[in-house]
Amino acid sequence: MASSRDGATTARTRRRAATAADLPEAETPGLNREQIVAAALRLIDEAGLDAFSVREVARHLGVYPTALYWHLPGGRNALLAAAAAAALDDVALPFETGDDWEGWIRSLFHRYRDSLRQHPNVAPLLGAQLVSNAGVNLRLVERVLAALEAAGFAGARLIAAYNAVIAAMLGYVTLELAPTPKDDPDGWAAAFETNIRALPPADYPRLTSNMEALVNRAFIVRWQSGSEVPLTPGFELYVEAFIAGLKAQLPR
Repeated sequence: MASSRDGATTARTRRRAATAADLPEAETPGLNREQIVAAALRLIDEAGLDAFSVREVARHLGVYPTALYWHLPGGRNALLAAAAAAALDDVALPFETGDDWEGWIRSLFHRYRDSLRQHPNVAPLLGAQLVSNAGVNLRLVERVLAALEAAGFAGARLIAAYNAVIAAMLGYVTLELAPTPKDDPDGWAAAFETNIRALPPADYPRLTSNMEALVNRAFIVRWQSGSEVPLTPGFELYVEAFIAGLKAQLPR
């Protein structure tokens, strides 16, 4: 009988301990938001978005998952948003009156790409985070608007130009850093290259005549991500074409 009571007591103690571990009863001393966000971004860099979880971040920090909620309520989505914001923290330089707006936009695009090349696993996340406004440093918004106002945009045209800048900033780099298939990546790449190189010239004269310049260096006909094989010449042309397009839209 005593053994039964002891077993019941032990079971209740375990249930209370499990419940306590699930509730944010006290803040973990020494833990702060910056440490948590840095650990989250590091985990995304190392393991990708599929392996990301609050529990894994907590494990890397050596704390219970509930300790993270003191600093970042909202769970996984809040952590992803904070990691996305951290990856873009230094993208938008200050814009002062009299600064060259063209040079600033050019720098914005290049700095964004440089940041994402350091954190390529964040790239698929950014569209969703920017849409939800959760992963945005609002200084980015303010500074883009300031540069476009300096260019001469105002009113509805200012908003249209702002939307175009944000979409263009994300567009090329998101495609360039798109991840390759995780299931049998080597087998998939080899099969894809074989199929591309076997295309009949009669049906694809331009593709086959430019084969060596295109394969694995151009969208659609590549099998590696831009984090491994950068598509830099196309990016530079893209940025200059976009800036020229903005200038063409300015009031004369």
